[in-house]
Amino acid sequence: MLVALACTSACLAAPATVSGVVRDVAGVPQMGAQIELLRADLSVASVVVSDSKGRYQFASVVPGRYALKAVCQSFLPTLRENVRVHTGTVVNLTMSTLYEAIQWLPSEPRKSSAQKDDWVWTLRSAANRPLLRWLEDGPLVVVEGNKGSARRLKARLVASGQDGSFGESGERFSAMVEDTPPGSRELLARVDFAPNSDAGMESMLGFRQELGYVGAVQTVATVSVHPEIEGPNGQGFNAAALRSEETIHLGDLAEVEAGATAMMARMDGAGSVRATLPSLEVRWRNGDKQAFSYRLATQVPLARVEQSETTLPRFALSQGRLAMERGLHQELGWERTTENSGVRVAVFADRLRNPVVEGRGDASSDALLSDALLDRSSGLMRTAGEDFSTTGVEASIERQIGDGNRVRLSYANGDALVMPAAQPRQVNVAQLMAAARPHRTQTYAITLSGTLEGSGTRWRASYRWQPEDAVTTVAPYALNAASPYLNLRLRQPVRIGTSNFDALFDVQNLLAQGYRPYLLTDGSVLLFAQGQRAIRAGLAFTF
Repeated sequence: MLVALACTSACLAAPATVSGVVRDVAGVPQMGAQIELLRADLSVASVVVSDSKGRYQFASVVPGRYALKAVCQSFLPTLRENVRVHTGTVVNLTMSTLYEAIQWLPSEPRKSSAQKDDWVWTLRSAANRPLLRWLEDGPLVVVEGNKGSARRLKARLVASGQDGSFGESGERFSAMVEDTPPGSRELLARVDFAPNSDAGMESMLGFRQELGYVGAVQTVATVSVHPEIEGPNGQGFNAAALRSEETIHLGDLAEVEAGATAMMARMDGAGSVRATLPSLEVRWRNGDKQAFSYRLATQVPLARVEQSETTLPRFALSQGRLAMERGLHQELGWERTTENSGVRVAVFADRLRNPVVEGRGDASSDALLSDALLDRSSGLMRTAGEDFSTTGVEASIERQIGDGNRVRLSYANGDALVMPAAQPRQVNVAQLMAAARPHRTQTYAITLSGTLEGSGTRWRASYRWQPEDAVTTVAPYALNAASPYLNLRLRQPVRIGTSNFDALFDVQNLLAQGYRPYLLTDGSVLLFAQGQRAIRAGLAFTF
């Protein structure tokens, strides 16, 4: 028995080898490079030198996890982390100059406090690019990802059917292309339209340039054409926006992100709107876990950006003229994040102009057109309420539960537009909006998200409550806020041969809560709500 145990231990501890080739970014083998095999604590276990063909080999290595560091004259040191060594492990290393490394710097990683949600394509997808890092006891090195190179081209097609969304009801097709050529440039194009109909079309073209340690610049152009949207004096809503922003890194302690959106929109019989919407965010870091921030914004963020990924604000009618929802938001925030949890608290002061109120009624009713934009395909209308100012507090706590699942609790207070109780007499839209008044109220939300083991289903469920008489959102500028009431999103990977498909399902306000009914002058009923029930399902193909 002792002999058998000894033989088993000897077999388990059988030495392994690590070998590979050292090249530059052009693929030329590098002779004389010094390669170090590092333990988990970055202490040196062994050192070898590459031969005339750039080859190296470590013999008699105990299996486990190591790091490899290569040093060569005229190049930055290169570090490959988290190398799992077993019998015959091959690790090829690439040496970069300072110029080449800066050209391949990655984009800023997402903040840990942001929602872990990949329902949309972003312009910040560069996780596989090399990264410069200062070692605690050594020089600047280039850290290589396991996959070695960045994604160059990726496209995605989505076919979906949806109901209950303003200007987006019916059958839809979306096509997105993301191109990542060398030089840290990124390009994203998108078009969204309804086939065989006169429904709306939206398109977007974006460009991003990484500037190394300095930061990044980004420009996005958006065009929206909705001939089906009607007003009291005509129809055909068109809008265009050009968004430009720059991210500036002030060392490791501060970051500034400043930008502006130039907006232009028009509608027959309702005039036009032109505006410039600036934004600013400054973040100060206090160590690796704490940060303080100041944010200024003038454009109210959209709650459902995963469907129409645009930079356009919402529009409505105010006294028969086209009006844009906008304002001035200032916020001071503090957050503390770790790998498994996060806490954030912020105080804010808002001034809102033309807050949009959405309602649903009889699509054939002309009473809805008295002072509102109308989408007859869905029966949804939008009108603007009175301007108001508010102050408030928002707070959230997030924690990882289990393997890859997260829970987020949120709270906010502030003013929202409140509609009075329904009256037996018949009224028009203008009279209803004249009766709406801002009122102090509160909102609570819980969000759960994760991935089911085995099936790979990605899911997200949320419930956001606030008084049903409030028809606008409390703290409308809050980032990553859940949509009103009960919402559910599912994404199921489907493997068909060698193709990758995703089945998508998204439902908003599943229980149809928060509706405020009113009787219009033509006898039809109008239902105001801060969030309409909407259902979207479809199939996405990525290649």
